[in-house]
Amino acid sequence: MTVLPDDGLSLAAEFPDATHEQWQRLVEGVLRKSGKEVTGEAAEDALSTTLEDGLRTRPLYTARPGEDATGFPGFAPFVRGGRPEGTSAAGWDVRQRLAGTDPARVNEAALADLENGTTSLWLTVGEGGLPVTGLGRALEGVYLDLAPITLDAGARYADAARALLALYAERGVAPEAAHASLGADPLGHEARTGERPALAEAAALAAETAAAWPQVRALTVDALPYHEAGGSAAEELGLSLATGVAYLRALTEAGLGIDAALGQLEFRYAATADQFLTISKLRAARRLWARVADACGAPDAGTQRQHAVTSPVMMTRRDPWVNMLRTTVACMAAGVGGADAVTVLPFDHELGLPDAFARRIARNTSTILLEESYLARVIDPAGGSYYVEQLTDELAEAAWEFFRTVEKAGGQAAALRSGLVAERLAATWAVRSAKLAKRREPITGVSEFPHLSEKPVVREPAPAGPTGGLPRVRRDEAYEALRARSDAHLAATGARPRIFLAALGPAAAHTARATFAANLFQAGGVEPVHDPVSVDPDTAAAAYAASGADGMAVLCSSDALYEEQAEAVAAALRSAGATTVFLAGKPGTAQAAVDEYVFAGCDAVAVLSSVLDRMKVAS
Repeated sequence: MTVLPDDGLSLAAEFPDATHEQWQRLVEGVLRKSGKEVTGEAAEDALSTTLEDGLRTRPLYTARPGEDATGFPGFAPFVRGGRPEGTSAAGWDVRQRLAGTDPARVNEAALADLENGTTSLWLTVGEGGLPVTGLGRALEGVYLDLAPITLDAGARYADAARALLALYAERGVAPEAAHASLGADPLGHEARTGERPALAEAAALAAETAAAWPQVRALTVDALPYHEAGGSAAEELGLSLATGVAYLRALTEAGLGIDAALGQLEFRYAATADQFLTISKLRAARRLWARVADACGAPDAGTQRQHAVTSPVMMTRRDPWVNMLRTTVACMAAGVGGADAVTVLPFDHELGLPDAFARRIARNTSTILLEESYLARVIDPAGGSYYVEQLTDELAEAAWEFFRTVEKAGGQAAALRSGLVAERLAATWAVRSAKLAKRREPITGVSEFPHLSEKPVVREPAPAGPTGGLPRVRRDEAYEALRARSDAHLAATGARPRIFLAALGPAAAHTARATFAANLFQAGGVEPVHDPVSVDPDTAAAAYAASGADGMAVLCSSDALYEEQAEAVAAALRSAGATTVFLAGKPGTAQAAVDEYVFAGCDAVAVLSSVLDRMKVAS
């Protein structure tokens, strides 16, 4: 028998080093089998994916010659973490959001959260939230020296902040024991509402806080308004930088030193189910803010306090249970990316006020990841990943370029008021909307594998949030509008709009395309009927007549069977009353027999909207 060399666990020691060129040649062979004749870099490009901001995800990342190290946690540029210990000591701060208007009910929810894993509270105050005068009742029984409080009060930030600070004093909480984020964000409020609050009041609050409350931060740089308006990751980062710089200018003009001014800011970012993009975004954000601090002459004070919130944009109203999976991935990515605090929005967030079950699942998401998956045990566990490191660099570069564009336009306030921000985000969302419409960006339970017979999840309506500024978009909005039409039709007629699936030949020939077509039409609330499972020219007319279909049918089979049977089956369907016959497959197939095509990459939203119109389903 062969004796293994005694060289420890160096499993590659006996193998020659492979080169990047050798790997590319293997890729060429794989692509050749699929009909693509490309070589070298072109072979690698064929497997690459284009992201927003001109970024590309390549299929393989390797070490780059002369690559700079990203340093250590707690040291500039803070890519690997803002604190030397990261979250390894106690995990990230599990921050639960409370958005009710009744102080007693908010208090009940707050105490339940704190008793079951939540470590801090995020309160909506003012418009759409608690009355400022109800803050004390909402926090009754809460140990304010143990549970940090974050406020989100919009235009009422000064009143809410002073009410909280007065509550600390009233309850005997020592200034050094009070941990809070007062949530003043004038520019974020302007982005949400179009109102133009002055920065001077926020700067005065920060000066007061810095002088008397050492663990309290007065200002929040909230990037969620830009994420919720359809912005990309780099745009979210670039606008957060521009906002942060605007606040630094206001704070230093109010008399704060740069170190104190930097210490008054907390940054809030969206965490999405795109785990690598979220990880890299948080790492890039710290690097970018360190660059700003360095330019301000305070390189060692440039650690960025980060609050990550699972993305509202990715949440769906249909099949909302899937949101639990999305928020779990997003929470994991936020933790791995080094967020100091993480808020997991309950799965029913888009449906109204979350119930107790949804809140429990939300807080337990962090608990499982911290206590059972041990995600916080290692600082920056993604550090050193070729993909994550390069994506971090590319995001930082793209964000910095956009930040410079905003600064050249006069800064964040000027960019908001001139329309630059709105136009840029709208253009990004238009590109993404096209991908969603074509199902290139799938939404499980909505555009993919929808469940038409699901029972709706009903919640008490949530208070209306601020409006008047940037729009709030959702990934499911186009499909939600189609499903709402179908629901109204069901309520009015007792049946959903129907289309007949004419599957030709054996299951092996039609299953793939029949499944594709069924998913596509159900995404718009159109019920596919396929009984019997398979038809032919002799049985198609009777099957269609018995289906209850609303004038439409779709042929589903292999190209070979289309050639043999499509024309005869389509004629039979028309004789039974079908006015439109689709074919699931490549455009041009059996062209003389059919009216339209559905295929991978077609504009599903446009197709479905047209189908509902022709079925006379009200808008």
